[in-house]
Amino acid sequence: MNQGPNKIFDEFAKLMTDAAGVAQGARKELESAVKSQGERWISQMDLVQRDEFEAVKEMASKARLENEELRAEIEALKTQFKSPAKPVAKAKPTAKTKSAPKKSAKTTAAGK
Repeated sequence: MNQGPNKIFDEFAKLMTDAAGVAQGARKELESAVKSQGERWISQMDLVQRDEFEAVKEMASKARLENEELRAEIEALKTQFKSPAKPVAKAKPTAKTKSAPKKSAKTTAAGK
């Protein structure tokens, strides 16, 4: 009779071990399905990768810096243009004289 309860506990322990193995397998299957669905969902969202993001971020930073430098240069040119340090003399248009029409070789030969 001593074997009876011990055998029941052994069978129960074996059943629990099998149930834990089934639960572990179900957990792995669920993880795999969720991961697959998540990857599919993310790929449909058209997200950028980190390295692409960093490259665009660096390009934007350089463009912003260049923009600030150009803005400062424009402001310097504006102040230079507004301050009448030395007025630049405008060149006067020269009157064009009409030159006498050139005589062709035929008219000079006929006139002789």
